[in-house]
Amino acid sequence: MSEQERESLIEFPCDFPIKAMGETSEEFDAIVVGIVRQHVEDIHEGSVATKQSSGGKYTSVTVTIRATSQAQVDAVYRDLSSHDLVKYVL
Repeated sequence: MSEQERESLIEFPCDFPIKAMGETSEEFDAIVVGIVRQHVEDIHEGSVATKQSSGGKYTSVTVTIRATSQAQVDAVYRDLSSHDLVKYVL
């Protein structure tokens, strides 16, 4: 699939949830939100949801952004994925 075909699968702008998962730590939420803020002008109140695993070892942080392009979404995924504390990005 070419990049142009992939871009046409999502209509921008749109609300787009990005979930990052990693080991629970005091700073994990702030790290995830900080990385997303580098690419998104405004994160609205209520756009961030945090959930711990049943054992408490892992935390997932979902940030719903107003995505403006596939390049923006790709950049957020790339930066989250490259951080040492982030294990998975969905």
